[in-house]
Amino acid sequence: MGSALPPISGDNNAQRRSQRVMVKVSVIVLAEGADKKSISEETRTVTVNAHGAMILLGLKVSIGQLLTIRNSRTGEEVVCRVVYVSPHESEKRQVGVDFMNPCPGFWRISFPPPDWTTQSPEAKGSLRRPASTSQNSKQKQ
Repeated sequence: MGSALPPISGDNNAQRRSQRVMVKVSVIVLAEGADKKSISEETRTVTVNAHGAMILLGLKVSIGQLLTIRNSRTGEEVVCRVVYVSPHESEKRQVGVDFMNPCPGFWRISFPPPDWTTQSPEAKGSLRRPASTSQNSKQKQ
């Protein structure tokens, strides 16, 4: 009987090792097929973090399986392990992968600190300074 969430990760209620960032990155997933031949699929990420990603994948994979992810933009490759396969039957499933070794630079983005929230001052749209600046300039007229 399969579980929806992998027992190996067990991080559903635990603190994440790094912030998830919702970003679409084009990747090529390389795997070994049942006949030991190399198979690949071009796809994209749903979310990324310094330790892996959630990707959309049509290839049938299983928890614990090793994959190689190639960043389509940079050509860089990283070996990862499947830690989650969505239970939803569709053309492509969401597949969670963990890098075998942390590789925060793989995605070529800056990750927010662990305590970052949408309420943080750096969050887009949370600052109203441009509006107050225009009011100040009107008052000076």
